[in-house]
Amino acid sequence: MPVIAKETAQKHLDTWLEAEMVIATGQSYQIGSRALTRANLTEVRNAIEYWAGKVQAAENAEKNKGRNPAYRAVYRDL
Repeated sequence: MPVIAKETAQKHLDTWLEAEMVIATGQSYQIGSRALTRANLTEVRNAIEYWAGKVQAAENAEKNKGRNPAYRAVYRDL
C-alpha cells in the first residue's frame, strides 16, 4: 500500500496544474508603484513532476495489488 493514497496525490497534482495555468497567464505585473510577482514556475513544474510520480506509483501499486513482481529463472546448460 502506498504511503500517499491515489486520491490525495491526484488532488495535489490537480492543484499544482491549476497553479501552473494561473502563473502562465501572467508571472508578474505592476500597477503604479505596487508590484505583484507570482510563484516561481520552475518550482511549480518540479512539484507537478513529483505528484505525477506519486500518482503513477499509486496506480502501479493498485495494478500489482501492492506487490512488486518477482521473477526467478533457472539457467540450464543443455
